[in-house]
Amino acid sequence: MSDIECSGEKLDKIDELRNRFNISYSAAKKALEDNNWDLVETLIYLEEKEEQEEIRGKTYKEEFKVNSGEVISKIKEIIHQGNVNKIRVKNDGKVLVDIPVGLGAIGALMLPHLTVLTVLVAMFKDCTLEVFRDDEETDDLYN
Repeated sequence: MSDIECSGEKLDKIDELRNRFNISYSAAKKALEDNNWDLVETLIYLEEKEEQEEIRGKTYKEEFKVNSGEVISKIKEIIHQGNVNKIRVKNDGKVLVDIPVGLGAIGALMLPHLTVLTVLVAMFKDCTLEVFRDDEETDDLYN
């Protein structure tokens, strides 16, 4: 494999982490390096880190129960309130979609998630929205 192909694969992995966890390029690169560039291991590592940060009070999670017709409007309301890192939509305990909500994700990255979400929630009566926010006193989780 050429260096260019390898660089392209690395960049794809970095972009995947940035989209899922709303982290910087350097934080994504470091997490991948710490896990030998294994994307699955890095995803697990960052999910565990995110949960630990929540336990330590650096982030917190709110839950909202909404019916399927209210999901999109509630997500828009939550985003408008600000200080949101991620919104997770669940039905019966199963994750339907994780929506990264960072400064860069509000525009172009949000549209595909909302389109998929519209189709998914139409099949369910009720959903749970988990909203992950930073504690106002702390910086970004991974930087």
